[in-house]
Amino acid sequence: MAIWVLLLYPYDWSGSLMEHYKIVLPEHLNDYGFLFGGNLLKWVDEIAYIRVSLDMPGRKFVTVGLDEVEFRHQIIKGQILCFQCNRIRVGRTSVTYHVEVFGERYRAEGRPVLFDTRITLVCVDDSGTKTPIGDIDLV
Repeated sequence: MAIWVLLLYPYDWSGSLMEHYKIVLPEHLNDYGFLFGGNLLKWVDEIAYIRVSLDMPGRKFVTVGLDEVEFRHQIIKGQILCFQCNRIRVGRTSVTYHVEVFGERYRAEGRPVLFDTRITLVCVDDSGTKTPIGDIDLV
């Protein structure tokens, strides 16, 4: 099944912030009825991978790690999650992003941060060996 996404506003992929949305479905829940943490971590990894792939096309990246994993709030079925991915560091062989996850639905007031972390991805060659990123033109 193909899923098509229509951007209703112009988006500059080279900018410093990328947003992505997910809805929490029944298959994402644990046996207590809350979002299984592994699903959230998978989505954070996926969003950061998409971002680095758009920032640095033609290079290969793999995830090295997440700096801190602390689930601040329970997330229930039907919640719409907004992931904001912001590039915060570009090193010789790696890139680090700050990912914040907000709850867009079922909020009393404000826009609560449900989860945030820093995720680092490293540039690799065809054999999987860490390699310099090289010259890049980032905004």
